[in-house]
Amino acid sequence: MFWRMAGLSTASAVEAILDKDSFTLEELLDEDEIIQECKALNGRLLNFLRERVQVEQLIRYIIEEPLEDVEKKRTFKFPFIACEIFTCEIEMILKTLVEDEELMSLLFSFLEAKETHNSLLAGYFSKVVICLLVRKTIPFMLFIKDHQEILKHLVDLIGITSIMEVLKRLLGTDEHLYSNYTSAMQWVEDTDVLEMIVDKFGSSDCPEVHANAAEILCTVARYAPPGLATKLSSPSCTGRLLKHTLENSRPKSVLVNALSVCISLLDPKRFTLGTYHIYGRQLAHGSMVTNPETVEGMLGSLGDLLALLNVSSAEGVLFTTYGKLQPPLGKHRLKIVEFISVLLTVGSEAAEKEVIRLGAVKRVLDLFFEYPYNNFLHHHVENVILSCLESKNSQLADHLLSECNLIGSILEAEKDSTLTAADSDKLQPTVPAEGRKPLRIGSIGHLTRISNKLLQLANTDVEIQSHLQENSKWVEWQTDVLSKRNTLENVYSWACGRPTSLHDRNRDSDDDDYHDRDYDVAALANNLSQAFRYGIYSNDDMDEAQGSMERDDEDVYFDDESAEVVISSLRLGDDQESDSLFTNSNWFAFDDEKVANEQSVSSMASPSPNADGDGDDDDDNVVIGEADDEFKDTAGSSPPADMETEDSTSKNPSENPSEPEPEKSPAWVEWRETSSESTPPSSNPDEATVLPNGEVQIDKEDNGDDTDKKSAENSPPGASGDETTEKSPEASGVATTEKSPEASGVA
Repeated sequence: MFWRMAGLSTASAVEAILDKDSFTLEELLDEDEIIQECKALNGRLLNFLRERVQVEQLIRYIIEEPLEDVEKKRTFKFPFIACEIFTCEIEMILKTLVEDEELMSLLFSFLEAKETHNSLLAGYFSKVVICLLVRKTIPFMLFIKDHQEILKHLVDLIGITSIMEVLKRLLGTDEHLYSNYTSAMQWVEDTDVLEMIVDKFGSSDCPEVHANAAEILCTVARYAPPGLATKLSSPSCTGRLLKHTLENSRPKSVLVNALSVCISLLDPKRFTLGTYHIYGRQLAHGSMVTNPETVEGMLGSLGDLLALLNVSSAEGVLFTTYGKLQPPLGKHRLKIVEFISVLLTVGSEAAEKEVIRLGAVKRVLDLFFEYPYNNFLHHHVENVILSCLESKNSQLADHLLSECNLIGSILEAEKDSTLTAADSDKLQPTVPAEGRKPLRIGSIGHLTRISNKLLQLANTDVEIQSHLQENSKWVEWQTDVLSKRNTLENVYSWACGRPTSLHDRNRDSDDDDYHDRDYDVAALANNLSQAFRYGIYSNDDMDEAQGSMERDDEDVYFDDESAEVVISSLRLGDDQESDSLFTNSNWFAFDDEKVANEQSVSSMASPSPNADGDGDDDDDNVVIGEADDEFKDTAGSSPPADMETEDSTSKNPSENPSEPEPEKSPAWVEWRETSSESTPPSSNPDEATVLPNGEVQIDKEDNGDDTDKKSAENSPPGASGDETTEKSPEASGVATTEKSPEASGVA
């Protein structure tokens, strides 16, 4: 750390306290620099903090709630600093804590039954415990194994999110931690901690408890060791979970969160709650095949779940911008539909038969049309329909098309695509607003996709094709409405909005678009790495020793792989963009070219449309700088004969009208178009002006000095002070884009 270096640091306030004959822990905790000193491994400070007395006091700051009349720093600052000291992961301090059973018992005494637990202190407690679990895994897990009542205390406080995070780590949901310390953590599989968590759905009415318990169980279903995951997916455990769900006295949050756990067991890749990828772990199950016993254990409660879809209109009214919902769909009914959707994707024959027997598909299809503006519901019902149509069981598709009358329902909705008031004898939960123009129903997009899917499958499935052809209204609607709609909504055929070249491409992400580029990322990365390695972007004034040292660092920290990551992370422009980042020919220039280009930029200026040539306007002057002497020396030398001819031609284009002008470098053309105005020289009276024909004219102030005039008179023809951008560098201090090593004025 720079403050530890001699001559750069001042006396630390912590050192001043440590120099005293007597001081207290509170004095150190009150200093703002104590955390920095701990991270800097201040030996005197760490030797003091590692003492058992000090570690005990730090723990008490974290677990004990202060009295009401104490100072604020005791309430807020000291607990925070104490937590930060532990989470600095200093070996000697953690060792003092984890190897002392009394101190560990003191730490976990925070979990003992109280009326309330301070959520702020619970957060500090969670950070310290997780730090011990990660850094001192073996002794920590041995302590928990000897005191398994701690697991029960953690489950009792599962409603506190910080405590829930501790419990998730203890269950082995961190892949790296579990794989490295399998023997130390495997004993958790033999405990009844999962049963205790499941029972929280039946013993607590708090929605936070239900949500946190469901999050732990969903995480176990996806990331936990196989032993715990198998235990959770057993029919006894799932039956126990659904039993709490269907109790009449339970709040609806129990149903919603319990079904989220069931969905996780059926489809481990489905993220239904929170963000479970926080530990950076891939799915442990991969292409996991759902246990048939798990599915059969859930089918016993499917009939009771379907009964919950029938809700009386007297339960509530929700007013919306398009009318009112009487009753609203509700999260619990939406979750039941999602559960049925996932259940059908498993491909279980027993589940498909039970769905047909109970009429689940017909009920969810009715909900689709009863709530025409709930796109969440439409998405799940569409998945149900697709699962039925693509199922290997032909009875399921026949049930959907015949008994559920899918085609007739689609045609009826398309015929009357506006929201209208229903008859008195027909129940319609969605009621339009009075006195307003009827709105179009919001399920047309899903109906179009379902219809197109029917047509697609009819090409290979004779049964589906027969159902479509038997309905004459469908054939007529397909020709008059669906085909025209598909043509209109085909975004790839639009003249604007989507490039026509994307007609045959199906892109699902930005990553696919990136891979379609012609850029050679490996080559670009190599060039970028070489550019940094050879110091192209280093300071020209840097001395050789410092430059070599920095290049060594760049070789270490900016290798080819790092360069490829940098290039890959850049957003590559379209091919037609002329100013794209990677179409610049001078992007990866090396030393010789870079120096020559910098010399040319410093010696030449672009033409200004408002150039007066009088030298009074600062914007019309060009700085010659350090190249003046070199310019004067080369002006007096004779250029080669072939360069003189080229020079004269470029000077007087009107004398050779039939001879085309030599092609100029694109770099200079672009530079001339984007003309920049330069500043006058600070110490040289010479001024250069770029004439409209591309010549550079050197003007000198008339100060009575005839030396320069004589030098110009004695110079041979063709070596005048007027230079063009295309003449030889031997006759000019200006660097050109087309030069040879012999003709360049730059080494």
